[in-house]
Amino acid sequence: MADNATKNNLLLFFDRPTEPCFMQKGDEKAVFEVPEHYYPEKYRSLSTTLSNRFGDNASRTIPVRNIALPNLSLPMQLPYNDQFSLFVPQHRKMAGKLIDIFLGMRDVEDLQSVCSYCQLRINPYMFNYCLSVAMLHRDDTKGLNIPTFVESFPDKFMDPKVFRRAREVTTTVPSGTRMPVVIPANLTAADSEPEQRVAYFREDIGINLHHWHWHLVYPFEAANREVVDKDRRGELFYYMHQQIIARYNVERMCNNLGRVTRYNDFRAPIAEGYFPKLDSQVASRAWPPRFEGTVIRDLDRPVDQIRIDVSELETWRERFLQAIENNSVILPNNSTMPLTEETGIDVLGNLMESSILSRNRGYYGDLHNMGHVFISYSHDPDHRHLEQFGVMGDSATAMRDPVFYRWHAYIDDIFNLYKSKLTPYANDKLDFPGIRVSSVEVSGPGGANTFTTQWEQSTVELSRGLDFTPRGSVLARFTHLQHDEFTYTIEVNNTSGAATMGTFRVFVAPVNDERGQPLRFEDQRRLMIELDKFSQPLNPGANTVRRQSAESSVTIPYERTFRDQAARPGDAGSAAAAEFDFCGCGWPHHMLLPKGTAMGYPVVLFVMVSNWNDDRVQQDTVGSCNDAASYCGIRDRRYPDRRPMGFPFDRPAGAAALQDFLTPNMATRACTIRFTDATRLRGQR
Repeated sequence: MADNATKNNLLLFFDRPTEPCFMQKGDEKAVFEVPEHYYPEKYRSLSTTLSNRFGDNASRTIPVRNIALPNLSLPMQLPYNDQFSLFVPQHRKMAGKLIDIFLGMRDVEDLQSVCSYCQLRINPYMFNYCLSVAMLHRDDTKGLNIPTFVESFPDKFMDPKVFRRAREVTTTVPSGTRMPVVIPANLTAADSEPEQRVAYFREDIGINLHHWHWHLVYPFEAANREVVDKDRRGELFYYMHQQIIARYNVERMCNNLGRVTRYNDFRAPIAEGYFPKLDSQVASRAWPPRFEGTVIRDLDRPVDQIRIDVSELETWRERFLQAIENNSVILPNNSTMPLTEETGIDVLGNLMESSILSRNRGYYGDLHNMGHVFISYSHDPDHRHLEQFGVMGDSATAMRDPVFYRWHAYIDDIFNLYKSKLTPYANDKLDFPGIRVSSVEVSGPGGANTFTTQWEQSTVELSRGLDFTPRGSVLARFTHLQHDEFTYTIEVNNTSGAATMGTFRVFVAPVNDERGQPLRFEDQRRLMIELDKFSQPLNPGANTVRRQSAESSVTIPYERTFRDQAARPGDAGSAAAAEFDFCGCGWPHHMLLPKGTAMGYPVVLFVMVSNWNDDRVQQDTVGSCNDAASYCGIRDRRYPDRRPMGFPFDRPAGAAALQDFLTPNMATRACTIRFTDATRLRGQR
């Protein structure tokens, strides 16, 4: 078994990922001593000179084992200076092969050896992704805290002017006295562009990190099926994105915008343009824009091994809709499999995302992923301008683009067609006999039943991803939405005469539509945002349950979204570090609540207590990262709730209004979200 120091060497591959591993890495200026034949051809004649040059000043040298190298011909097909996309089928195959190679290495030393060879040759984005997935799933690397993606590749998250300013600061200011480089808010468009009102949401670094990290935890491809085949993975794909759309729609309504328009006509122009204002450090070119009125066209890009017509998207859609209509899917042997109430949404989620778990990839195709691909190549569908894909082609950047939400609003509508065929929950599924919720209230700095929000400035460390000298800390300061923490107080009466356990389900939803008219309950239930879910023992008689907003089962704290690797507790593999990379999966806590309005945006808070004995999943949930389970599940465990995700609002209800839907174990409270247009520094109140 490798010692912790050897395991920690793997983390150095994430430091300045575009610089060769024979250069100094990390704060300790460590250097990998690679065998001579590991050097690429362009360096081979200088291998001794390079080894001496960087090794002489290193504080530590790391010998690299000389092993028989595996066949890397497939992953090496992606040019070093190209972009990498999980949505492009050929890229997924390359990544799947590299993940399998990394997972198949017999020990950490062999993994370190093949990584040093690959780091000098393989596309840095793909290398980073595949090594992250492998370290997440190998038993001998669990406990390693992989640096957050924004540290390794900050170019995917912020304007290139930041890096020019950072270069100036590092050249002129000593490391210990450098002030943060400030990233101006709302960079990508003028106020005359209506979509700019919600740019703070779309371009939030934490939200984009969440989307990237979710796809890291739930990869599409690997020969080792266990890496992909996670419990209720297809349903989680549906629910996580459904919640993003609900959250985004409420955000739009807070900013006097209508709910997002579905992208359901693949032949119609995309009304919104998007100019990302991002440069790629690896590809050495700006991310391409999409102009207003762009139409997706047939793709013929031999360089990406993509040749596909828009009509194929339409065919896949029709087959998907037919499966919902027939309540069954066609299997490769032409038999059919019913979509049951228990597993139907999971089967459809796996078909839609088209991972290796799809029941029939050949027939139902690759609708979700190729929708991203068509849109991301809409500016250059036949590669005549030698352009690479736009931001919709990358899970780390896709949520910046307004069309992401239009595409996923349509995907969500397709899933809702299936959900709408399910029988509404009867009272025996909703009620918890003997448990009565008499009230729910919220308290915080804004007063009773008032949520308060404002802007906040925080900092993130960039030095790990910047390939210029002199070295040392480089901080960027960015502005994001933030809320004041609050407390739920829930009064529950247990009249059953015995102690019991309840599952508390907390949601918030708007009250009115874009025109200020009361929302229909069918619309309101689809805008329900899950805020928390937790279990709590209930004694006979009156119970007062208090819960802090910071304990949310949906979110992770700022320190985990933007975690500093140096602050990781314990050694790799110790109990304190045991949950490593999975800890980074979760919705950023600073975006728990919608922005609200200066006057106070009216919302309804909903709480339900369901029977834990009906909800629970028999398993031990060891570790410290179970707190964002709603969107991410629990690593190496089953999803910790037997009910359908989004219960009780995941299907149409046989009620005209929320008040008519309530059973005695539920309660609501009229609340407001009040926004103050002021900015505070993180840590200040």
